[in-house]
Amino acid sequence: MAELPIPDLPPAHCSGRFTISTLLAMEEGGRGPYTPTEGSSCDSIQPTHLSSSTLCTRTFGYNTVDVVPAYEHYANSKGVGDPRKGRPSLADLHSILKPDPGRLRTPVSDLQQSNGLPEAGPEAGLEEAEGEPGRDSVPEPVRFGWVKGVMIRCMLNIWGVILYLRLPWITAQAGIALTWLIILMSVTVTTITGLSISAISTNGKVKSGGTYFLISRSLGPELGGSIGLIFAFANAVAVAMHTVGFAETVRDLLQEHNSLIVDPTNDIRIIGVITVTVLLGISLAGMEWEAKAQILFFLVILVSFINYLVGTVIPATAEKQAKGFFSYRADIFAQNFVPNWRGPEGSFFGLFSIFFPSATGILAGANISGDLKDPAVAIPKGTLMAIFWTTMSYLVLSATIGACVVRDASGSLNDSVAMGSPGCEGLACSFGWNFTACTQQQSCRYGLSNYYQSMSMVSGFGPLITAGIFGATLSSALACLVSAPKVFQCLCKDQLYPLIGFFGKGYGRNSEPIRGYMLTYVIAIGFILIAELNAIAPIISNFFLCSYALINFSCFHASITNSPGWRPSFRYYSKWTALFGAAVSVVIMFLLTWWAALIAFGIVIFLLGYVLYKKPDVNWGSSVQASSYNMALSYSVGLSEVDEHIKNYRPQCLVLTGPPNFRPALVDFVGTFTKNLSLMLCGNVLIGPRKQKMTESQLMADGHTKWLMKRKIKAFYTDVVAEDLRSGVQMLIQAAGLGKMRPNILVLGYKRNWRTASPQSLEDYVGILHDAFDFKYGVCLMRMKEGLNVSRVLQTHVNPTFEAAEHPENGTGSRAAPGTGNPTTLASEQQASTIFQSEQGKKTIDIYWLFDDGGLTLLIPYLLGRKKRWGKCKIRVFVGGQINRMDEERKAIVSLLSKFRLGFHEVHILPDINQKPRPEHIKRFDELIAPFRLNDGFKDEATVNEMRQGCPWKISDEEVDKNRAKSLRQVRLNEILLDYSRDAALIAITPPIGRKGRCPSSLYMAWLETLSQDLRPPIILTRGNQENVLTFYCQ
Repeated sequence: MAELPIPDLPPAHCSGRFTISTLLAMEEGGRGPYTPTEGSSCDSIQPTHLSSSTLCTRTFGYNTVDVVPAYEHYANSKGVGDPRKGRPSLADLHSILKPDPGRLRTPVSDLQQSNGLPEAGPEAGLEEAEGEPGRDSVPEPVRFGWVKGVMIRCMLNIWGVILYLRLPWITAQAGIALTWLIILMSVTVTTITGLSISAISTNGKVKSGGTYFLISRSLGPELGGSIGLIFAFANAVAVAMHTVGFAETVRDLLQEHNSLIVDPTNDIRIIGVITVTVLLGISLAGMEWEAKAQILFFLVILVSFINYLVGTVIPATAEKQAKGFFSYRADIFAQNFVPNWRGPEGSFFGLFSIFFPSATGILAGANISGDLKDPAVAIPKGTLMAIFWTTMSYLVLSATIGACVVRDASGSLNDSVAMGSPGCEGLACSFGWNFTACTQQQSCRYGLSNYYQSMSMVSGFGPLITAGIFGATLSSALACLVSAPKVFQCLCKDQLYPLIGFFGKGYGRNSEPIRGYMLTYVIAIGFILIAELNAIAPIISNFFLCSYALINFSCFHASITNSPGWRPSFRYYSKWTALFGAAVSVVIMFLLTWWAALIAFGIVIFLLGYVLYKKPDVNWGSSVQASSYNMALSYSVGLSEVDEHIKNYRPQCLVLTGPPNFRPALVDFVGTFTKNLSLMLCGNVLIGPRKQKMTESQLMADGHTKWLMKRKIKAFYTDVVAEDLRSGVQMLIQAAGLGKMRPNILVLGYKRNWRTASPQSLEDYVGILHDAFDFKYGVCLMRMKEGLNVSRVLQTHVNPTFEAAEHPENGTGSRAAPGTGNPTTLASEQQASTIFQSEQGKKTIDIYWLFDDGGLTLLIPYLLGRKKRWGKCKIRVFVGGQINRMDEERKAIVSLLSKFRLGFHEVHILPDINQKPRPEHIKRFDELIAPFRLNDGFKDEATVNEMRQGCPWKISDEEVDKNRAKSLRQVRLNEILLDYSRDAALIAITPPIGRKGRCPSSLYMAWLETLSQDLRPPIILTRGNQENVLTFYCQ
């Protein structure tokens, strides 16, 4: 740890701390920061000064800026007005302390003991409101444990009318054995999903949002957003579905007593609207009242179960025997143990599709995750216990009713006969009842196969079963009425979809989504008024199953990516069982209703596509990000294992943009032909002291990347800090890239101000070109008539006094034009438009392939011509030749280009390339190099070298004479370019190469200047590394 002395100060407050301000005062007072003082030994317990910007604590017997591990250092949530707490930065620990009030950090937590142990418990990082003047005490929100908040809620949502009205009938059809198999198959899916929920909910702190929160934070906003929206809607419609189930039961009771309000259909609507309004009132009263209502429903259902079990052991009356109930009988159990399929739904998967919805509802507890005391404990424990107890209830009910009631009974007391009477068929004959006639005619009204109210008939007191049906439907409706707004509120706050943010506002201590409750109420009323939910019910079941599939897939995906951040405290899960659960959920979707499954998938895909298109600015550390990293790493390593082949050559560009927003044309040019094809890396050399520039680099890197993303340029940004431009570029050339994804072309802007720039910058610029060739790079220079650097235009909006001298146009490094690289303004600044962003129409791209560089001069224009904006341009190829062999040379070049399959058909031979240029142009070239000549008068080499010391860019008379022909060639080429390509959209030409150590930098720049001057279209001077980038072979 970074040790510091104890200052010799009066004991103001005994806290074992002192401040950065104190340390600075000590240093300014003449005492060294590490000079021992009185009482500074490790055993000293002298108290130190305390202030609001404390950083130093007496932890292990000496004073240190370091702090011990504490909860608040990792928690990112804090109350309004609470001071920000955290560990000291790296600079605080290893740099010299300087007075900087803006960077003084706020206090770390008060320590309980002198050994520095933090306060226990997860709430240690929160400030207590009590005792702080001027702060109102905020009431504690209602929080539930695992029993009240999850287990009871899930059990109530799992139990439904199917338990009371359809399970006895399913037992009669499938038999006890296959009914148990149906139950266990359904429970297998829900259990696997429960294990996946448990794993996801224990992998970090879970907030409100339930299923949507779990899926979106695991798989990302795309799938999370789509499933969150349809899940919230499904819950809203499920409110109507369960309410209509309740209303139908009440309507049937009214019909039995001839007490209909209006008519059967309108009675359902009236009862449903009144019921859902009462449920809304319970929900708006707060989560505490809603929880009390759920407990009441739970007790009613338990009493109905006990009532049923008591009824099975009570001796059967004659009326019950007539309806098929004979108490527990082994032969009844044996007969009902095997299946007896009847009717159109009499098949295993038909019955499975009817029963499976009764096993769902396991997400009811997770959906109120924001109202749980400890979701990481409550969700796994409560969900799995709910699945266990409801499964046991289903198994017990099917076994007991299958052992008590025969499949067919007439219900007539006149069908009693003496045991062993002739003509009596069936199991009931041995109990003194003859149901043969109605069985043969299939007209029996009672028995397990015919009477849905068998549980009510068997029970000790029938109305309690009706009360249980009421409790099951109302509790499920209430759970969905609470779940839908809670999930929707979290979705609204994330702002993934437009026009829904209004419903995200919370009210009260529990942040109740009252607006969401009202929306759910309106949706529920709408579907209740339809009163025909048979068509919508299968879609709702498929939406819930879709959620199960995605939860299981989330668990599998997070596990398979091997992300270090996937560390669930719940260990009893397997990634393969999670994958199996996801696959089975999808299969069940199609088994239930194939058309509803297609609708559900269609809606999910549509919503997924919308979020993918909008690309919301959120980052939740999803497993999709981890998977992307794994794939990128795997493919990058895989590329390194394969030798490169010319057929797979790609121009991978290191673009010396400086700050990318300073040279948008250079960025757009390279981005156009590398997009979705190859690597583009924008390099920036920060020139200056490392200590100062490192901070600048860290601040601006993110802003430059966002600027590239906003411009839709698929590129990376990297920068290096160096003492001068050339050494920085050398670092980039050597270190940029990864494995086979390394740049092979250096792209930079032409240095327009080379004549007025400092001689050293001229040497560095030409030296960069030599360095690129030394490292086997191709080189691409870009020159535009209006220049590339727009920093001066950008700067006028920030600093009107900015002068050109502050930022020379060197096409490469950065000496910081203040303000233009601010990360908060970079991405939001107005994007400068360039020629490479506009349609080029039917112009030409002219390629002057003067020297064979391996084909790079041809390849880049070809790739550019494949893009839509340049697709209408005609590509012309110009090559040098002799006037007496023009046809032969043209045929040879056309033949070569056809073998390359580039589609270049217009080839021009330049026979006049060797003609002498016009005198006025020669004179202009001589005037261009005149300021850089030594004027040594052909002195001997030793004298010339002595004259050149300190100015290696100077040109000797001998060098002028030796390179005369080459110089005149550039003058002549410029004349040809002006003659043939004045109106071209783009010119690509092979530049000359200056021999290292033999061609002064000023002479080489004069060649490039002469070659490219006075041209209106952009000119690209491209030189490959003399290795093939094109081939006409198949292997």
